[in-house]
Amino acid sequence: MSASPQLQKVRFSDQTRSEFFPTVRKRVDAYFKENNISKHANAAMIFKTVLFVGTLMLSYGLIISSTLSPLGMLFWAGIMGATTAFIGFNVCHDAIHGSYSAKPRVNQALSLLFNVIGANAYMWSITHNVVHHTYTNIPEHDEDLDVAPGLVRLSPHDKIHPIQRFQHFYAFFLYSFASLSWVFRKDFKKFFAPKIGAVDTSNHPKSELFNLLFFKILYVVIFMVVPFMVMSLTWYEFLLGFLFMHMVQGLVLGLVFQLAHVVEGMQFPQPNDENTIEEAWAIHQMNTTANFARKSKLANFFCGGLNFQIEHHLFPKVCHIHYAAISDIVKQTALEHNVPYIEHETFFSAIASHYRILKKFGKGDFSESPLRVSRVRA
Repeated sequence: MSASPQLQKVRFSDQTRSEFFPTVRKRVDAYFKENNISKHANAAMIFKTVLFVGTLMLSYGLIISSTLSPLGMLFWAGIMGATTAFIGFNVCHDAIHGSYSAKPRVNQALSLLFNVIGANAYMWSITHNVVHHTYTNIPEHDEDLDVAPGLVRLSPHDKIHPIQRFQHFYAFFLYSFASLSWVFRKDFKKFFAPKIGAVDTSNHPKSELFNLLFFKILYVVIFMVVPFMVMSLTWYEFLLGFLFMHMVQGLVLGLVFQLAHVVEGMQFPQPNDENTIEEAWAIHQMNTTANFARKSKLANFFCGGLNFQIEHHLFPKVCHIHYAAISDIVKQTALEHNVPYIEHETFFSAIASHYRILKKFGKGDFSESPLRVSRVRA
C-alpha cells in the first residue's frame, strides 16, 4: 500500500455534533484537578524508568562480560530485546508525546534514549504522533497498516495476494523482524520519502539528517562492534545472538502494536468524495481503536499504556501511568453517549481476535461477525 502523489489530507466533519469528547475531556480534567494529581510522571513512572533502563544496562553488561555460557548469553540477549521494547513503550513513547514531564528538556532528553536503542525520535514524532494519531486506520494515510506489503494484509481495502490466505500462520513470525527492519530500514525509508500518507516530509532540517546517521552508527557501535570485539564468539554465534535479541524485541513490538487497531470490531473507514470522514475525530478514534487487558496489572506495567490505546489516542499528553484510573471515566462517558468502547479482557483474547482478523483479511472477507469483545453501547 503506497500513497499516491495526489493524496490529500483527510478532514473530519462532526455532522452529529457529538458531545462525547467535550464531556470526557471535562471529566478527565476534573479528575486530575480534584485529586490534585499531575498529568505527568509520578514516582511509579520514575521507578519503571529506572528499572527498565537498569535492566537493559545489566543485561548488556552481563553479555559483554564473557562470564556467561552461550545459553546464558542467549537468555540475556532475549531479556535485552524485550527490555528495549519496554523502554520504547514506557519511557520514550511518553517522552516523544511530551507527556512524561511538564519540562520539555526532560522529554527531549528521554527522547534521545529512543535514538540510542536504534529508532529515531524525530521520525516517530511524524509517523506516530502526527500521521497515525490523526488518520488512524484510514487506508493510504495510516502507514501503520503498511506492514510487509504483499505479504500481510491488515486492511480490507488492500489488494489481495494469493499467499495472504496463509498470513494468519506466518504473520506472527514476520512481526519478529519488526525491530530489525526499524533499525536498518524503516527510519531511512520514511526520512527520504517525499510524503508519509498525505503529510509532506520533503524538507527535513539538516540537523535531523545528522542525528539519524549519527545515532544509527552509534547503535551499530554499541550493540554490534563493541560486543563482537570483546566477546569470545565466532561471527555466526554473535549473529545468532543479535538476531535472537531483535526477534524477541520485534515480536513484542509487533504484537502490542497490532492488538490496538487490527482486531475484531475495528473500522477501516475511507473518506468520501470530498476527502472527508463524516464523523468527529474523537468518534473516529473510538471506532478504530481497542484496549486489551485493561484490568491486568502485569499488562499495565509492561505495555506502557499501549493496552489503553483508547485513552492514549484521546489524551496523548497524559502520561500512561494514569490511564488505568481514567479508563473508567472514558468507558462510562462512551456508554452515556452511545459511543463504542471496544476492549478485550485479556492479552490472549486480543491475540486470538487479531488471528481471526488476519484469517478473514487473507481470504478477502470483511463481513461482520459476532464480536468476542466488550463493545459498550447504550
